[in-house]
Amino acid sequence: MIESKLVAGLAQQWLESKENYFLVDVNVSRDNRIVVEIDHPEGVWIDDCVELSRFIESNLDREVEDYELEVGSAGIGQPFKVLQQYVNHIGQNVEVLPRTGAKLKGVLLDADADGFVLKTQQKMNVEGKKRPVLTDVELRFKYDEINYTKYLISLK
Repeated sequence: MIESKLVAGLAQQWLESKENYFLVDVNVSRDNRIVVEIDHPEGVWIDDCVELSRFIESNLDREVEDYELEVGSAGIGQPFKVLQQYVNHIGQNVEVLPRTGAKLKGVLLDADADGFVLKTQQKMNVEGKKRPVLTDVELRFKYDEINYTKYLISLK
């Protein structure tokens, strides 16, 4: 079986020469189906996927081990997998599903190695008001406290 570390190393080697591209995921199944996901703040070009695919293929030997290779971009609307995806979406609308609650929608304010900050609106009791009022709140999450975060596509 082809090791995912080997494929990830090859992808990283190719990505070193590409400005702002980064590796999102490498998955190798038991039957050697290899899926490589890359991303870029402005989107991924098909030509770059083809070039990376050819680079990986040139460094693997089908005579030793047969495989199927798929190289593509991290899907839009798919959950974030790496910190760089969070950083690239700061200031944009996202959906977060905490492990202990309901889905939240809001603006991603900040992200670092420890977690991220989401600005969302929640109904809060305000003194002098009979009914709860929608209020902006900033919530800090650690990555292990959530099931997923994904970019919200706006068609407006």
